[in-house]
This record gives sequence, C-alpha cells and structure tokens, in this order.
Amino acid sequence: MTAPHARRARYRLGVDVGGTFTDIVLTHVEDGTVHTAKVPSDAARPASAVAEGVAGALARHGVDAAEVEHFAHGQTFALNTVLQRAGARTGLLVTSGFPDLLEIGRLRLRDPIDFFAAPRRPLVDRADVREVDERLRADGSVERPLDEGGLLTAAEALVADGVQALAVSFLHAHAHPEHERRAVQLLRAAHPGLVIVGAAELWPEEKEYERTTVAVLAAHVAGLLGGYLGELFDRLRALGLRCPLYIAKSNGGVMSLDTGSDEILRAAVETLLSGPAAGVAGAIRLAGAAGVDRLITMDMGGTSVDVALVEGDIPYSTDSVLGDFPLIIPTVEISSIGAGGGSLVRVDSSGVLKVGPRSAGAVPGPAAYGRGGTDPTLTDAYVVCGFIDPEDFAGGAVTIDPRAAYASLRPLARRLGLTVEQAAAATIDVTTAMMHAQLVPLLARRGLDATGSHLVAYGGAGPVHAALLARSLNIRRVLVPWSPGTLCAFGALATGLRQDVVASIGETTATLDDARMERVWKDLAEQAHAWYARQHTAPYQRPELRRWADVQLVGQSFTLPVVLPDGRPPTVETLRSLFADAYRAAYGVDASGGELDVRNLRVTLTAPGDPRLPAVAAGPAGAPREHTVHESGERRRALRLRRAELPVDTTVRGPLVVSAPDTTVFVPTGAAARADALGNLLIDLDPDRDPATGQDNDTDDRRGS
Repeated sequence: MTAPHARRARYRLGVDVGGTFTDIVLTHVEDGTVHTAKVPSDAARPASAVAEGVAGALARHGVDAAEVEHFAHGQTFALNTVLQRAGARTGLLVTSGFPDLLEIGRLRLRDPIDFFAAPRRPLVDRADVREVDERLRADGSVERPLDEGGLLTAAEALVADGVQALAVSFLHAHAHPEHERRAVQLLRAAHPGLVIVGAAELWPEEKEYERTTVAVLAAHVAGLLGGYLGELFDRLRALGLRCPLYIAKSNGGVMSLDTGSDEILRAAVETLLSGPAAGVAGAIRLAGAAGVDRLITMDMGGTSVDVALVEGDIPYSTDSVLGDFPLIIPTVEISSIGAGGGSLVRVDSSGVLKVGPRSAGAVPGPAAYGRGGTDPTLTDAYVVCGFIDPEDFAGGAVTIDPRAAYASLRPLARRLGLTVEQAAAATIDVTTAMMHAQLVPLLARRGLDATGSHLVAYGGAGPVHAALLARSLNIRRVLVPWSPGTLCAFGALATGLRQDVVASIGETTATLDDARMERVWKDLAEQAHAWYARQHTAPYQRPELRRWADVQLVGQSFTLPVVLPDGRPPTVETLRSLFADAYRAAYGVDASGGELDVRNLRVTLTAPGDPRLPAVAAGPAGAPREHTVHESGERRRALRLRRAELPVDTTVRGPLVVSAPDTTVFVPTGAAARADALGNLLIDLDPDRDPATGQDNDTDDRRGS
C-alpha cells in the first residue's frame, strides 16, 4: 500500500526591492513561522536579484516553490527611474496654443524666499512638445475639430527624432475626452510598438498641469517597468511559483502583477511609491496589533528619513510631490525629513557642521565599512559614539572598523576644534535637529500633538536614531518592529487590494442635483468593481466601497476631502453637512451657510488581506556584555546584547545597544526597553513617570548601567 500524500505546507512570500538591498520575508501560513533575508540589489537587472533571493530563501529553509501560495512585492525601481530621469525619452502632444504647459506649471517658486532658485525641469524637453490643432470648449462643444493628419505628422516627426514614448493631453479632456481618445486610438494604430498614454484615459481629473504630468510619468516609466515586471513574472514562474503575483501600489494596496498589458500604464504611476507605502502599511498593521493607533512612522535608510503621520488609518494625499513632479493620484502621505545613515558629514565655508544631502551610497559606503570610503558619514558618527556594536553588526555580514570611523572624522573634528568623540556627538545632534525642524511643521499643518504618539522606527538606521528624535519631540514611546530592516517586504504581504477612481464634476450646489451625484458615484463603483474582477481575488474577499468628494466653498482654491459614511444618502444636503463639519475641524470657521463647489467625486475599493501576524520565536536569555558609549558629552558604561537574547516582557535599562541581523537599536540613558509577545521592542523614554499622574514609579527593572 502507498501512504496517502502528506498535506503540502503553505507559505507566503513578501519582497521589497530597494536601491541597495532586496529584502525577503517568508512566512508559514499555518504556524506563522517567519524567515527573513537580505540580498544585494542589481540596479541593471532588478528582477534577477529578486529571483535569486527568492530561490536562495526557499532552498535555505527547505521550501518547495509549489508550496508558496502568495507572492507580493514592493519596489523603488519606478521611483528611481523617475528621479534619475532614466526612462524613455518622451514626447508630448498638446492642444495648439499650450506648448509651455509643463514649463509654466503652477508658477510657484521652488523656495518662496530664494528668488534665485533654479526652476523645476520638466521630464519632457521643450523640443519634444508638439501642438495639435484641436479644441473642445469647457462645455464639450467643438471649437476646432481634431486635425488627424497633423496629429500623425507631429508624432511621426517625434519618433523619427528618437522619441520612445508619447503622452497626449488635450484641454478639457478630463470631462470631454472625445478628441484625446481618438488621438490615442490613431497613434496606437500607427505606432503599435510605442508606449502611448492618454492623460484623461489614465486619470480623468481636472488640473491640466498635474494630469499631464501623470501621463508623462507613465510614458517615461511604462516601458522599463513593463520589461521588469515581465522578466520578474517569467523568472518566478521558472522557479516553480504558480501562485498569484501581486505588486504594492503607492496607495498602500496591491494589484495583480499578471493582469495583462492594459494595466501597465496605470501601474507605472500607481507603483511609484510602492516600497515606502508598503512600509507604512506594515508599520500600521504591527502597531495596531500592539494596541497603538496614533503613530509617526520613521523609515530611515542610507540616504533619507521618510515619515508618515498616522491617526488610526493610512494617511492619504492627492498632492504628493516626487522630486520635481506633482502626483495627484491618491498615495500614502509620506514626507522626507532628513539625512540617512550613509549621508556625508562636512563643515561648510562658514564653519557650520552639515549632514547630507549627499550620501556615500552602498559603494564605497561609510568609512567604517572598510570598502574604500574615507569621507565621514552619520554611520561613522554612530560607531565612534558606540551606538553600533562593531562586534555584531548586520549579523556579521558587514565588518565594522572603528579605527576607520575615527580617522574619517578626525579632520572634521580638528577644523571644529573638538575631539573626535565630540565631533561625532555633534554630528548626531545636528541630524536630530534637522529631523526635528522638518517634522514639527508637518505636525503643525496636520494639527497633531506628537507627545501622544508612538514613534515606529524601521529601516536599517531608524532604530539607531529613533529614541534621540523621540526625546527631542517629547514623544515618550518608541516601537521597533520585529524585523525593521524587512518591514516593507512584510507590508506588501499585510495589505489588501485597493483601487481609486475619480470623476471631475466642477459644479456648485446651486445647480448640482442628487440624481447626478448618485449617477456618477454609481458609474465609479462599476469601474472599481470591474477592476476588482480583473484581479486574482482569492486572498482578498469582501470588497468594500468608500465614496468621497473634493469640496470647497465657491470662490476658494483648495478643497477638503469629504467622506460619505455608510448609511448616509448621497445627496447634496449630506455633502453640505459633512463639509461644514470638515471645514470647522480644519479652520475653526462655520461654513454651513456657504455655497459649495464640488470639484471631484471619488470611489475607493478595498479588499482586506490576510490579518495574521508572523509568529516570532524568542531565543534563550543572554547575558548582557559590557560596552561604552559617548552620550551627552560624556563617556558612559553601557550594555550590549543581541535582540534574540531579550526574553518577552523583560525590561532592560539604557544606555544599551541591541544588535540584530537587520538593524541596531540604541536605548539612551534613562530609557527602558522591553520585548513584547509579538516580537516588537518597546522603548519607554521616561519609564519612572506615570503618564496618568506625572509621578515617579518604583521599578525593579534590570539596569544597563
């Protein structure tokens, strides 16, 4: 007799492709066991690094590719392509009379107090813009018919000159797309091998400059992104993965990777913030499980620090900025506030200490890495101050040379008239001050008080610096996730499907009636459900719709988002009531009697993903080892231990350095760290004070000094 087949194990794979490393998270579906890995990224062929990393992770843990039932990944490939302007040379076809559309933009200075600031440079060279004789009025009537022959002649000239992709953006096409739709149809027939993007087809919202920019971004990126995703799909299938494949989107959701070429144009702009958005989604998921719903995420890598301000749910924005380019498609609201671990340190001509914006990168990297770098970086300052354990860094993958770190900072210290240790401490203080100075205005604009929030730190350098930033902001608690260096990969697994659709209205409540609003919202809902039907929906059931609108008072220029709660009728009176509440909350003014201008109606479809969290096994308790740190101008005795050596619910006092394979956590003097049952490390910066009474508590925690 043959034994019955054993039930096949089930696994899920999350991947995040960064500029330096590709991160991998492999979880067992039944018991929640989690494995993580980091492999070097390949800038020339990022799909090969993903495939090799996945193959290595599966082999290392004895997992058959057929046992993987779910694959989701985030990436910065598209974003880096835009920031480096490394995509396709793009031509732009516009309504006659508007060739300077991208140069004019919004006529806003990059820096309002610097009259000599260089203007933003469009992604399309002025020589690659062509005017097309056509014109539809705002009411849809034809002023000039589309000159089809002139359109094709202009496109032919651009292609002959070396243009590799075309974007089409005609006046008023967001509301009346007939001419633009016909132009795209003709161009695709004439140039079947070329990427052709219609602005209104991609994102039919008013704001001609921003809508055009979306089309240009898509045209610039789509060819390379399509090639990358196609190669990735083929490589993963060659490895034996038969599961559905998903890619994280900028809005914090995911979409199917293999739904066909029709989706690639939207994917080109909807995945620009793929990796960072997945990180925020993962941070919110883990923090929520720990009972934290007010948080500031802090993703600190080698070059920058990205933050998101969270009150309960993922924060979204429809006016993000990527380098020189506005992005009106809804994205997770992420802001860059400072330098990263690889940022170079210097003294400027005025004798002022500066950190960043230039970075040592992965090669040569910080001087302490011993890869040929000699210029001082923030990481070298960490090493000199003892905030990194040189004997246990990155799981032994990177060897730290403290003498090289000292040598890199010595010329800078000499110029400042300080010791090397003082110069390193000053570098860290300047970095903290930079973050503080940029984060406080963000909090003010949102009307948030940081003191009641947790700072959730991830990325390779985030946990090193998080407690110092939190203390400067009077934030008492820091949460370091179980694997901060691979959190973005986990976030791609933790999130669900999400799709945003929009329709421009541009009508006041004096004429807008309930029937039209209901008809538009119904049409948007049908579009969202049609998108959902094209996805692999097995892991993402129970789709939900949220209706919302962009509304302002008549005569004003900036809208407020008004969300229609479930059960409220989609009427003009409902909008009036909800807008009055939103306006009062934002500005403290009663706007209930004003006439409203409804600019856009929107629908968001979401379908939740797997709510399970990974099960992180704690290792046996370890004996802390002696260490030394330079903190607040003093040399202090400290402790160092490995993350896995801290048992659940054991509290250790700072100064303390906790090393892990993907990061290092610094716990300053006066603070206490505790590992929870979910694998998070919780840092309390004032553990002796009761937050309810303000009185000191009696504690008997293990102390680090």
